[in-house]
Amino acid sequence: MKHRFLFCVVILLLGNFWSYAQHKVAVTVYGVQSNAGNVCFAVYKTADNFLKDDSVYISGKEKASMGKVDFSINNLPEGKYAIAIFHDENNNEKLDTNLLGIPKEKVAFSNAKMRTFGPPKFDDCAFSVNSYTEIRIEIN
Repeated sequence: MKHRFLFCVVILLLGNFWSYAQHKVAVTVYGVQSNAGNVCFAVYKTADNFLKDDSVYISGKEKASMGKVDFSINNLPEGKYAIAIFHDENNNEKLDTNLLGIPKEKVAFSNAKMRTFGPPKFDDCAFSVNSYTEIRIEIN
């Protein structure tokens, strides 16, 4: 009887663990212009915090490699996300902009491109994660 109870508890705990499964997103960034600096990324969860520095869900960087850069974002719970990327060629860990706020460094977004008058909206960039996901991003 005692063993059966412990077995049930373990099954319930594992069920809770599996219901909060974490997923991997494999990202390939194409069009990297040089080996200089890093390709920096930021992952956002909602439209309200999209492109706000203090509201990044996950961020990171990978060494730039001319042509393409591959990296993975691990342990993402199921949900809707958007990714913003920039090629930080001068390696100062910030997106350099001109006086009008227009990026001086190459930028890109998941599923969307820069618009004529500013960045795309969260919903334009968003993708769903509910299993292993591959994203291809073209940097301009």
